[in-house]
Amino acid sequence: MKVLFLCTGNSCRSQMGEILLRRLRPAWQVQSAGLESHGLNPVMLQVMEEGGKLPTDLHSKTLADLIATGHPLDSFDKVVTLCGDALDRCPVLPSRVSHEHWSFPDPAKFFGSEREILGNFRRVRDDLSHRMKHWVTLQP
Repeated sequence: MKVLFLCTGNSCRSQMGEILLRRLRPAWQVQSAGLESHGLNPVMLQVMEEGGKLPTDLHSKTLADLIATGHPLDSFDKVVTLCGDALDRCPVLPSRVSHEHWSFPDPAKFFGSEREILGNFRRVRDDLSHRMKHWVTLQP
């Protein structure tokens, strides 16, 4: 199975999706990308390290970067958009590619104390993890 997680900046939600699914299904080919590249959010990295070692090849990339490095959209079995902007701006997918939309709030837009921000990042991570654990049981 080859899966792409797509969001606006490839800094938080899509990266979380990639990391979580790689941990759940190591044999699957999992990528993430953004419509833009905003860099890796350091708080996202911190909360994702709480669940284990991070992949060494993580980096923020655009959909165009991914395609240019040999991952055209028609090579994916599933594309999961994680925000409304990515859903609205997602290119037309080849008919063989299944698309799902999972809307999650952008943790990078949360304000508050460091503790509150960490809590919000963890909540998004945990909600995404819960959804993903159920989702993978439904996949062939």
